[in-house]
Amino acid sequence: MPIRTSAGCDEGGPKVDSAARRPAPGLPVEPPRAAAPYRIHLVGNAHLDPVWLWPWQEGYAEARATFASAIERMDEYDDFIFSCDQMVLLDWVKESDPVLFERIRARVAEGRWVNVGGWWVEPDCNAPMGESFVRQGLYGQRFLLAEFGVAATVGMNVDPFGHNAMIPAILRGQGMDSYTFLRPGPHEADLFDTPFWWRAPDGSQVLASRIPFEYCSPPGDISFQTEKALGQLDRGFSPMMVFYGVGNHGGGPTRANIDSIHRYQRLGSFGELIMSSPRDFFDEVTAAGTDALPTWSNDLQHHAAGCYSAHSAIKAWQRRAQHAVLAAERWAAIADVLGAGANPALRYPTDDLGRAWKQVLFNQFHDVLPGSAIESAYDDARDQLGEAVSISKRIIVRAHNIIARQIDIPMVENTQPVVVFNPHPWPVTAPIEINYGGQPNGAHVRTADDTMINSQPVQQVSTTDHRARGALVFQADLPPLGYRLYRIHPGAYAPATELDVQVTDDGQVIMSNPLLQVRIDPRTGWLTSLLDRRTGAELAGTGPHLQLCSDPTDTWGHRVVSYAWPGDEMPVDRIRVVESGPVRASVRVERSWGRSTMIETFVLGRDSDALEVRYAIDWHEPGHLLKVRFPVSVEDPTATYEIPFATLERPVDGAEEPAQSWVDLTGTTGAGRRRQRAGLAVINNAKHGYDASPADSPVSGTDPSIGISAVRSPVFAWHDPKELEEDGIYTYQAQGFQEFRCLLVPHAGDWRSAQPTRRAAELGSAPRAMLETFHDGTMPSARSFVEVITTGDDGQVLATAIKGAEDATDDGRCDLIVRLSETNGRRAAADVLLPVVGRTISCELTPYQLRTFRVPVDRRRRITEVNLLELDDKINNAEQPFRQGRR
Repeated sequence: MPIRTSAGCDEGGPKVDSAARRPAPGLPVEPPRAAAPYRIHLVGNAHLDPVWLWPWQEGYAEARATFASAIERMDEYDDFIFSCDQMVLLDWVKESDPVLFERIRARVAEGRWVNVGGWWVEPDCNAPMGESFVRQGLYGQRFLLAEFGVAATVGMNVDPFGHNAMIPAILRGQGMDSYTFLRPGPHEADLFDTPFWWRAPDGSQVLASRIPFEYCSPPGDISFQTEKALGQLDRGFSPMMVFYGVGNHGGGPTRANIDSIHRYQRLGSFGELIMSSPRDFFDEVTAAGTDALPTWSNDLQHHAAGCYSAHSAIKAWQRRAQHAVLAAERWAAIADVLGAGANPALRYPTDDLGRAWKQVLFNQFHDVLPGSAIESAYDDARDQLGEAVSISKRIIVRAHNIIARQIDIPMVENTQPVVVFNPHPWPVTAPIEINYGGQPNGAHVRTADDTMINSQPVQQVSTTDHRARGALVFQADLPPLGYRLYRIHPGAYAPATELDVQVTDDGQVIMSNPLLQVRIDPRTGWLTSLLDRRTGAELAGTGPHLQLCSDPTDTWGHRVVSYAWPGDEMPVDRIRVVESGPVRASVRVERSWGRSTMIETFVLGRDSDALEVRYAIDWHEPGHLLKVRFPVSVEDPTATYEIPFATLERPVDGAEEPAQSWVDLTGTTGAGRRRQRAGLAVINNAKHGYDASPADSPVSGTDPSIGISAVRSPVFAWHDPKELEEDGIYTYQAQGFQEFRCLLVPHAGDWRSAQPTRRAAELGSAPRAMLETFHDGTMPSARSFVEVITTGDDGQVLATAIKGAEDATDDGRCDLIVRLSETNGRRAAADVLLPVVGRTISCELTPYQLRTFRVPVDRRRRITEVNLLELDDKINNAEQPFRQGRR
């Protein structure tokens, strides 16, 4: 019978027993003296994409087969070492094959199965929110600690298409001191051919090494793999690290791989060959001295720029799910403190939140979130992320009801109480839309102390003749991470003043409030004026606002540097004012091109310093690209991009770049005495592909512009150099309906005055309103549970996580975990007020620093600072208390 790997690769060659395959006693274990002076660490691995050109169900089965193969190789070869870097695969094997998992556990204890990476999966390393990278390690490393007693100390992400600049800080906070990766390759970035120090914006650094040539190999002789790797390495530096083993669909090192290593070691073909692991390699580099190694202080880009925008839906689902689980954690922790003492069933739902997070983290895998998997993979992703959102919604609704039932809400005839919850630990003023019943003659809103507030009717969610149903929008002023009680009263609101909306004789639509003036051209539908009335700065530049063109690139966008290409405009079909009242005004611009339509709705609030633009796109253009573009009237612009937990400045050169939720262009505007520094921050809730293009470029007018890749529609899982057949039948991405929203925020000075990171959080996670009943209670009509105050009140310090601790205390109580992030790149002092537990945290943060605190509910216990795993820094200390706590 032919011997095959678990991936089905026939190794070929004579079939002999395993004992004969091992080096015979007496053969030299050192290479000949004439061998090249290279010391090569050969890392046996089985890069396994749980989803890519196959569904996750196939990856699930392959994990078990691959790990069984690796264990068999250990039984046959005493020197074989295997490295594993995705904890979800171990979790799958644990639940499907406990016997195999116990064999793995024994090999881990022996030191021949080495767990590296420490993250739940190998995620895309650009699009996930900062907290998601923290949770990759929180669940991955704590799994390793619970199951093996030892966490990973080397970060390993062999296949993602780029790496954000804050990864060193995250790795350090999770107990890892080094990082190995493949992309970008030598042809894509001028990186180093030796190990180097990778430094994050906060100053953290890890020892990093790029994998030469490839992370996997053919199933036979490893000479080709080794020769290609040596061609990319600085052979004057020793040691070196080369990866081998059948990969992508799993498989791992084969007998033929290992036999060839033994053979070439005896022959001296490549110098000294060592069966090794990334940990051993980095230890040897460190022991030899690292002072002379170069330092890289930036992100690691670029590869597959099309993946920043491929498959619009997965980006939107992911962003929604991340915000949902983060909000659920906050409200669950507060509800635990308020209600769990009376009812243990209401304690912090650690297990439910863990299930939700693991669905989110799994679908950040580097072939799912980037949009490069097969079509059916996104049916599974939709369902799994839907489960995460559903779990989160149940937790939020339960928590809000626990809180609301404790509010004192006296009976007032003919009114309907409404409690509005703010998920952010800072005050938020936001428009709240709510559908109501029982008011056939219209309604208005008042505060709990009977103060009339601005409201206006809006279109309700149902289309019926039911006169008692209606909908309205009102402006809510909400305390930090808390709630406020309002009441719906009978009778429509008669405003004394409305927002200023004009339609001029030539059709120009003008919307104004005390802070901004907006002008929309009737022919193009373009925003021709965005005047900051506070400073007199005009921020709307001249040039195209849309770019629609053919896109011949594959799903990944291989070798694409820029998508800032000239294209068609989408002609205007109609412009109309659809809302005008005391709360807001809205102008709807309807467009069409080919078989597709797009509706842009410009929304200006009564007191808003930002213009909202809502996009509703019905797309039916295979192989095309749509960018929305915002010309900015500034000279000498600087472009700033949000990345996870930090920002980066990048050139204004039209390159396609990854970012989180916002990009800013700041420069000089005006003339003479009115010349000033000003800019425009563009924030969105669902997109990750951007460009900052210079003036007079093919896509810009006389001003620079910010472009957002709104839609790309390549064929699913189409990988260059495969050519599409002229009469082939293919399915294209992003066909159908999608929505997203943008905020255009003019500002004086630089981007910091616009507080874009805080605004992005508000755009992604809006306040929630719930209809309530009358009842007695002990809590007031408005209350804050947590507030973060930064010195100077510029909002630069955010609490990115407020949650229950993963470890239960001895009495089952829920300690709070509070993580702070400095977002402006400047030193800051912050106070975290925690009236929910009667405590305060006062601390300082250096630029872009992350700090995590454990706050005991029991005030007799002190507040402590912990790492990103919610443990002290002795992660691998056997005496470290650790419980895989279920609460």
